[in-house]
Amino acid sequence: MATVLSILLIIVALFVIVTVLLQSSDDDGMGALSGRSNDNSYFSRSKAKTMEARLALGTKIGAAAFVALSILMLIVR
Repeated sequence: MATVLSILLIIVALFVIVTVLLQSSDDDGMGALSGRSNDNSYFSRSKAKTMEARLALGTKIGAAAFVALSILMLIVR
């Protein structure tokens, strides 16, 4: 059982790494701390249907699966 969970954990970790690396970087950087943002364009308002939104969702799901599998590994061992 621990071997199967270890393999799944590695696969999920690789998935998270790939989805994070495929995302484009924000040009705002530290400017977001001072309140500057580029939320006034059409593409930023309809971002839910873009590839970036899918990658962000995949990253969130992968991170949740990684945490769940890590906790499960602690319980099984």
